[in-house]
Amino acid sequence: MRQLIVNADDFGLTAGVNRAIAEAHRDGIVSSATLMANGAAFADAVQTARVLPKLSVGCHVVLVDGSPVAPAGGLDTLLAIRSAEPEKFYSSLSAFAARATLGGFDREQLVEEITAQIRKIQSAGIEVTHLDSHKHAHIFPEILAAMLRAARICGVRAIRSPFVPMKAIMAQQFAGKRTLLKRYGQVRILNAFAPHFRRQMKRSGLVAPDGIIGVIETGLLDAALLRQALASLPDGTWELVSHPGYADQDLRTIRTRLIESRERERGLLTSPELQDFLNKQGIRVIGFRELAQRVV
Repeated sequence: MRQLIVNADDFGLTAGVNRAIAEAHRDGIVSSATLMANGAAFADAVQTARVLPKLSVGCHVVLVDGSPVAPAGGLDTLLAIRSAEPEKFYSSLSAFAARATLGGFDREQLVEEITAQIRKIQSAGIEVTHLDSHKHAHIFPEILAAMLRAARICGVRAIRSPFVPMKAIMAQQFAGKRTLLKRYGQVRILNAFAPHFRRQMKRSGLVAPDGIIGVIETGLLDAALLRQALASLPDGTWELVSHPGYADQDLRTIRTRLIESRERERGLLTSPELQDFLNKQGIRVIGFRELAQRVV
């Protein structure tokens, strides 16, 4: 049996992103969304979530390219202190990755910030059903350990598995598409962290899907690529990572490479053809809330 969680990232980024996520849930296949506690449109996202009781809402933990929720004074190892914006996180993913790999972050500070982000959402009256991270930061063991601890503190029972099922995706699928082929290689390398992730999840008693799709194709996702990924899914429970939105002025003022692509994904996720394809493939769409209920 194949099950699919369709999660919309960046809930709370802008009002247009929030509106697109709501539409993709009501009229399409989006079953879950992850809310940015430090997003500019956080309050609007909370109001949107309150009228969508079937939408599973998680926390999109932001530790790179953003600002902290906890007081910045106690988060010195997390901040780009020597930059022009000393009270913000590192904006460079490569700098963040190097620091995470070398153990440059203080574990207690990581837990404090992640916990503050989760609790801000919970304090707004939203049940936090799951966690994931901006730029898939918890692929690194140092960040994963802090997220698991914060999840237990806050009573969150499910976490994204940030690993692509490489057995179902072949390099030749991206032949002639240099950007996708490059990302395929990067994802393949990062999958080296997968065994550690599975061990830690088993010890934690929390639950995660078997993996994710849509990461290699982020920003370039279209109907053909998505159908290809869905058709090759093995049995199990998988997560489709999506970024629907409106390419409005609010979005264009934010530092993000995903602008026009959000419009395309909104249309794709609400298309009757995609819903029909899922039915023909025998893929059942569920939410993270349903997955989390597996935890005893």
